[in-house]
Amino acid sequence: MAVAVAVLLAALAGCAKAEDATPESTVFDYSGSTLNVVSRYHVPTDLVAADRQDVKVTRWFKADGIAEERTSWVLEGDTLALEASCSGLANCDARFRVEVPPHVAVLRDGRTTDLKGAGAG
Repeated sequence: MAVAVAVLLAALAGCAKAEDATPESTVFDYSGSTLNVVSRYHVPTDLVAADRQDVKVTRWFKADGIAEERTSWVLEGDTLALEASCSGLANCDARFRVEVPPHVAVLRDGRTTDLKGAGAG
């Protein structure tokens, strides 16, 4: 039994890659002037100024193995909370891309941050 678990864990090591995941997106109506993006577990998150009037979030999430997946994106007030993680006999990887109108100031975990893309700066 211990050998089977060791073989399974070795097979899972480094398997899941966010770049191999099918992207999922959602759009939030947003009329505020400052958005605080909070990423639980520090999932890599690109913050991008885009020619839009809403906030678009795209998530890439991949889990391999026997995983209990936890993914969410919630906008409450001026805080966008992002989560993508897993537990169990699993390996998972995730990343987010958040597109915001160019006039919106963006915070990352409550701190001022720079944006990428058109209209940034």
